[in-house]
Amino acid sequence: MKHQNLLALLLTMFSVITVSCSNDDEDEDLMGKWYRVSDFDGLARGEATSFTIGNKGYLTGGYDARKHLNDLWEYDMELDFWTQKASFPGTSRSSSTAFSVGGKGYFGTGYDGKNYYNDFWEYNPSTNAWSSKKDYPGSARNDAIAFGLSDKGYLGSGYDGNYLKDFYCYDPQTDTWEQIVSLGGSKRRGAACFVINDIAYVCSGFNNGEYVKDFWKYDPSQKRWIQLRDITDTSDATYDNKYNSITRIYGVAFVIDGQAYLTCGGAPDLRSNTWKYSPTNDLWEEVAKFKGAPRTATASFSNGDKGFIVTGRSNNYRFDDIWELHPYEYDDDNYENN
Repeated sequence: MKHQNLLALLLTMFSVITVSCSNDDEDEDLMGKWYRVSDFDGLARGEATSFTIGNKGYLTGGYDARKHLNDLWEYDMELDFWTQKASFPGTSRSSSTAFSVGGKGYFGTGYDGKNYYNDFWEYNPSTNAWSSKKDYPGSARNDAIAFGLSDKGYLGSGYDGNYLKDFYCYDPQTDTWEQIVSLGGSKRRGAACFVINDIAYVCSGFNNGEYVKDFWKYDPSQKRWIQLRDITDTSDATYDNKYNSITRIYGVAFVIDGQAYLTCGGAPDLRSNTWKYSPTNDLWEEVAKFKGAPRTATASFSNGDKGFIVTGRSNNYRFDDIWELHPYEYDDDNYENN
């Protein structure tokens, strides 16, 4: 009997060890490795706004827990260094949005702690100068999203005291706006968006006390929004059984090699998990967690080959670090700091 009890104990211990190793292996098998690169030279902040032109990322605005900001910084993705550029000449603000078209950056909307804005500006990196453009025709707002497709920009959704999903198209050649069909499904603020092969994708965000689960793409050739699969487990199929942590507010996305990566944000706890989206099969896959401190209201840069997360905030802290994801490497200790 003693031998049988000892054998049972050993088998139990072996089983626990096996499960533990299996879970560790499962964690380690998540593809991707995050590298901390040259810290942001400006003030630590959250709710900053970013756009990318070529191999340069640009970051402006935000809130450092004391004041709203208007400085502009350029990050060289190849050489890993920062350069301060001409400050934004409008009112300092946070939670704005931006896109790039034709080698120039476009910036607008936002909030300064008292007022919402709908002014709109162009930044020319070749002259390092800002110029005022025709105001955004939608309501003044913050937490909107924007993206560039071909030679035009698109801006919509957000919050002006109410949740929104209207959208407008901007033509830089004529400095004119045109209202287009509204984003399908839920109104939302704090959503994430990305562009792959001249198709824009919009997911996540927050609306009326809920984290938004519907997912849409905009095809400019058809001038319509097309619904994709939900980003939670809402089907009877098995593909979404593990979709338990994609939804969030203030997450950010970037694109590497035709696939999108969504990370950071909150729901309501701060998220550091990262999900990869493949447009060829409309499926999400969890990859290595963001290696920095969990945070929300971050900014991102992406040139299609590289992707970066920069700045952001937690409940009581603002960040000035920047991280690059290497999507085809593995990091055995990518959960160590999360």
